[in-house]
Amino acid sequence: MKITNKHGLPEAFVRLAENEYVPQPGIYRVTELLKGTRETILNRRYHDQVEVDVADMVWLLFGTAVHSMLESQQEAEQEIKESRLSVDFGHAKLTGQFDLYNAAEKKITDYKTASVWKIIYGDYADWKKQLLIYAHLLGDAGFPVYQADVIAFLKNHSKTEARRKADYPQLPVKKVNFQFSAQDHRETVVFIDYKLKELEHFSDKPDAALPLCTPEERFNSGDKFAAMKGNNKRALRVLDSEEEARQWVADNPGKGGDWVEHRPGVDRKCLDYCNVREFCNHYKEEVEPCLSQASS
Repeated sequence: MKITNKHGLPEAFVRLAENEYVPQPGIYRVTELLKGTRETILNRRYHDQVEVDVADMVWLLFGTAVHSMLESQQEAEQEIKESRLSVDFGHAKLTGQFDLYNAAEKKITDYKTASVWKIIYGDYADWKKQLLIYAHLLGDAGFPVYQADVIAFLKNHSKTEARRKADYPQLPVKKVNFQFSAQDHRETVVFIDYKLKELEHFSDKPDAALPLCTPEERFNSGDKFAAMKGNNKRALRVLDSEEEARQWVADNPGKGGDWVEHRPGVDRKCLDYCNVREFCNHYKEEVEPCLSQASS
């Protein structure tokens, strides 16, 4: 990966952003399993050509700095920190580095930066999946894991909103706990095995033949259906399904709605957060044209 510095930020930012990781055939990191198969393979395939500006990595760098600070602290007697582990699945190898493990509590602690909206919506499924994969790595090494804590630093926290709203995160840091069941661990092994097999299967396939990332992996906002009137561009009502929109038009004749407009969901990761979009035919054929139309 090539790190650029188009906005002339301090050189320390660039040094912090530099990553010596070079993908190896048949060896995958935990974070690669959590992305779409297409994104992971394109990242590995075009690793030397991908360019990312350091200004777009500010929050990643903040997380790296936090990890560095916490790593310098002495762990307690029953704790292990920042160790890289690996598990051989036969067809491929999985590696990962957890933040902190407490042997007495059989618990992983992971430090993350996050938006307050993640806390407000309770959108923790990806965190739980990642920590369960780390739990499998630790369990394979003889360190069972029954629970995990995420210590989330909320990058856009507002004290004003915290005073105004009872359901708003009251502090700029939030601890989220997960309890792991035997079923969680079994499902995690199945997921790891499936994902590694899929990555290996598609590793030598042409770019356009790679499986499309799921709507969740693309951060798709979801299709919407708008009740419209005549040539007006502003919707009278926006709903989640065409049936709901047509029913609303039928139930509200006084509102004047007379047709329904389909508004396709936006792939927000493709637009703003995918480093390999320039190598992806979905972005070039589906996302980029819509972006051009919107700006014209």
